[in-house]
Amino acid sequence: MTLVTGFLGSGKTTLISKLLLHPEMRRVAVVINEVGEIGIDHDLVTMSSENITLLANGCICCSVRTDLQETLRDLFAQRRVGEVFDFDRVIVETTGLADPAPVVQTLASDTLLEAHYRLDGLITLVDGVHGAGQIQQQTEAIKQIAIADKIFITKSDLASDGDIDILSGLVRDLNAQAPIAFIHNGELAPSELIDLGLTSARASDNTLRFLGESLNATNAPQEDGRYLGQRSPSHDASVRTQSLRFDQPFAWASFTAALELLTTLRGPDLLRMKGIVNVEGEPVVVQGVQHIFHTPVKMDRWPSDDRDSRLVFIVRHIEADVIRQLFQAVGAVSRGKKSI
Repeated sequence: MTLVTGFLGSGKTTLISKLLLHPEMRRVAVVINEVGEIGIDHDLVTMSSENITLLANGCICCSVRTDLQETLRDLFAQRRVGEVFDFDRVIVETTGLADPAPVVQTLASDTLLEAHYRLDGLITLVDGVHGAGQIQQQTEAIKQIAIADKIFITKSDLASDGDIDILSGLVRDLNAQAPIAFIHNGELAPSELIDLGLTSARASDNTLRFLGESLNATNAPQEDGRYLGQRSPSHDASVRTQSLRFDQPFAWASFTAALELLTTLRGPDLLRMKGIVNVEGEPVVVQGVQHIFHTPVKMDRWPSDDRDSRLVFIVRHIEADVIRQLFQAVGAVSRGKKSI
């Protein structure tokens, strides 16, 4: 599942309407707020149910009439009984004012959904004309950018190069890991929205990509020459990306104790966390949003010779040293017997 978010006017409707017509979408289901918002009437073939529409290119367009959980359950149920085709991907468009964190939490906390859907990544669209003002005035816009896996700046052709540079800097301050790209008039290949996270427990050369390419090596410089974790936000010091490394293996019980304490005390300010943890020599992937965490995944091998635990925190009003000291205080960086 791919989530597409972005503040009001960022271009989500334009993007989705273009995606719905793309030939590569024939095995994809698209969940949007209201079908009527998208001009697709000329592509309708049949109405499979009250809120599920089959398009001419074989793509499913599904509207949220109740809540997302019920919509996703109904969609999968109809897939199982053959009322809709055997789709293998879902793209969900959130509303412009939505906080995407609860959507991610839903996938992690609903056992039925977690059994059938896997979050691939979160896409955020940023308005190239109004984005800078939205970042400075709207908390939803900040959060949408901060927890994204990939960011697209829209309408860059309508803004000056200087304004786009300023906006890109603000976005990078909020999210140092996510790649930034530019799109015009919603023209984007569906392949740009997939394979942003881990596809399985099998490690590959791209396994560390979901943490940020600059984490592939200790103290690897970013494209702008600065080192990861050393950049200070220029617009809002409350939201920042923090990356921590630990060179000694964790005991799983100690690691989870530290994580549970952090989420209990500061859950609302822990916007997103993901990492590869050395648990008694074995690589384990952990991901979470605020106080909800996905089931940990034990990788079949280390993706590189680097055995350090790498944790990426996107937080609000929390200093990196505080997080590090918390793990150390509960004995997280210690050897133990208990495994996952």
